[in-house]
Amino acid sequence: MASNGSRARGPRPPVIGITTYLEHSAFGIWETEAVVLHRSYVESVRAAGGNAVLLPPLGDWRAETVGWLDGLVLSGGADIESTRYGQDPHPTTGTPQPTRDEAEFALLAAARELDLPVLAVCRGMQLLNVALGGTLHQHTPEQVANTDHQPAIARFGKNDVTIRRGSRLAGILGRAVTVQCHHHQSLDRVGEGLAVVATAADGTVEAVELPGARFIIGVQSHPEQNIEDSRLFAALVDAAKRRREDLERE
Repeated sequence: MASNGSRARGPRPPVIGITTYLEHSAFGIWETEAVVLHRSYVESVRAAGGNAVLLPPLGDWRAETVGWLDGLVLSGGADIESTRYGQDPHPTTGTPQPTRDEAEFALLAAARELDLPVLAVCRGMQLLNVALGGTLHQHTPEQVANTDHQPAIARFGKNDVTIRRGSRLAGILGRAVTVQCHHHQSLDRVGEGLAVVATAADGTVEAVELPGARFIIGVQSHPEQNIEDSRLFAALVDAAKRRREDLERE
């Protein structure tokens, strides 16, 4: 008879890694550098049926060390160092965080090597674009003459997004959706192989996909902020389940 610790209870939920921030933080009696993440990411993965695991921006991230993951979320956060896409920093571009950049570029490379499903959120979509040779607008308000994408500090804006017919994203969300966003940078030259599948009314790229990959979708918005709508995270978790099933059949 199996012990309580090994008793079968059905298929395990997919393990979804989520990248995190390395920030000076205060909690309890402590004020120190800490690995942190908005709880909404974890709740979104849980609502979609996955088990969330936090991945610190420290460590040896490569295919051999992340093979236990079933999927990956590249979370939002600080601006990517502009030298990574061949530009000098704009006056509004944030202080570089090379440790996080290095960790997440390595995680993305490992995920692609392993054919892991990837959902890239806000900064995550920008990182995906840069990793594939694309560039960024370092201050979007200069391109679109509005602040709709980042109306105020610590406040999300809302944008109506049009999604391309026949795209994977349209199959998940439909042809139009209102999203929550908070970003001052956006995609300029699109990375090699990426397909733009959604735009805002002002032309800002709102979503990309990587055709040929099992599941790689980038969104400029913050779907984790709407826990009531877990469709994107559910699609990620479903792709992670199918990948695991495929591996088990091999």
